[in-house]
This record gives sequence, structure tokens and C-alpha cells, in this order.
Amino acid sequence: MKISRFSRSRELKAEAAGLQNPLEIFKHINYITYMDKKYEEVKNKFLKLEADLQNPAVVGDPQKLKQVSQDYTDLKEAADKIKELENLEENIANTELMASSDGDDEMRELAAAELLELRQRAEALNKELQEMVRPKDPMDKKDVIIEIRAGVGGDESALFAANLFRMYSHYAEHKNWKTQLIDTNRIGIGGFKEVIFGIKGHDVYKDLKYEMGVHRVQRVPDTEKSGRIHTSTVTVAVLMRPNFSV
Repeated sequence: MKISRFSRSRELKAEAAGLQNPLEIFKHINYITYMDKKYEEVKNKFLKLEADLQNPAVVGDPQKLKQVSQDYTDLKEAADKIKELENLEENIANTELMASSDGDDEMRELAAAELLELRQRAEALNKELQEMVRPKDPMDKKDVIIEIRAGVGGDESALFAANLFRMYSHYAEHKNWKTQLIDTNRIGIGGFKEVIFGIKGHDVYKDLKYEMGVHRVQRVPDTEKSGRIHTSTVTVAVLMRPNFSV
């Protein structure tokens, strides 16, 4: 893939973005050029990793194989989307020729409608890729220990802690992560004064690091017979755990 395939006409891309000011157009074109280079870097790195997985020197070294396999998995989704973007850019170029041809009016109208849809898909795909190729925090790959502690609200707070524990457990199952119950302090009606558990998987800390803090719920608890709304809180701590086995 040549970078120019992503940028057949930078002026047209700036025009499609609705930019008129020459400085804005210049910045936009430079940004597109930067992103094209990033996509090229990702694709080349992915192809190298793909070749490394066939290299006997890598296959015969368990540590190298594990690292290369992980890097390959990390990049595969972005590489697939870059290939999809390449195909979209090619379709856009062909459809533009059809839309500006001297052929049948109906065919030009159909091509113009398709062109709008293709550009929208390319724009959405570009936004996804920009997020994917953004520099990552190396800590995001770490496994975690989550500590949930009941706060204000008595038994209702303990029940809320149990709700959160089940929610995180279901989320981990959905993400194909592994969980390990470490310690609990239960109450008789099914809640937790405290529950500590580990989660192991891909980018666990990245997904869960923003869960730490105080969580609050306002609801009519099962233990309340008069129908009053109670406010309960729990605290959630998300701690990095570099290596743990389940």
C-alpha cells in the first residue's frame, strides 16, 4: 500500500470537510498526511509480526512467541480496519468518476448518493482508527484487583456492593476475562460489606481504571416497607496487578 492511496486528493478531502479558510485547509491536509503515515506504520508493523509468527527462531522461543503473538493480537483489529479503509478509498475514487461522467443522468444520481454514503463510512472508520493508533498507556495491559466496600446506607449499601460485584463479574465474562475471588465479608441478606477479587485478561486496567471512586445509588430498597427512597454509597478501588494466575 502506498500512502497516496489514502490521499488521492487532499484538496477534495478538505473541501468535503467543509473547510474554507486556507489555514484550516492547510492544517487539515497536514493532519491527514500525519494519519496516513501512522496507518502505514501500523500496517508495516503488522505485516512484520505476521512474518515473525512464521519465523522458526520466534516459534522456538516461548517468550518471544508469547510477546509477538500478543503484539499481533493488539494490532490485528487496527490493521483490518486500515485494509477496509483502503477499499473504501478505492470505491470512493471509482464512484467519483461515475458521478462526474457524461453518462446517464440517473446513473450519476445513483453514484452521487452512493458517494455520500461511502464518505460517511470512511469518516466514521477514520475516527475509529484515530482512537486505535493513539499512543497507549503501557499500564493499560495490566491485570487488576478490585476492592468494593460498602459505605453509607447500612444493609442497602452492602446489597449495592453485591450488585456491583455481579455487574463487574458479568462484564468480565462478556469480555472473556478470568476472575478470581480473593476475599469477602458477607451479610446475611446477600450483600457484602467488602468483596475483593482479581480480573485477568486483555486491556483490563484500560477498561476498568475509571471505575475507581465512590458510587452512589438512590432507590427504594427491598428492606424498606414504607416506600422511602434511600441513598447508598460504596467505594471501588481498582489496583494494578501485573501478574496473577487463576
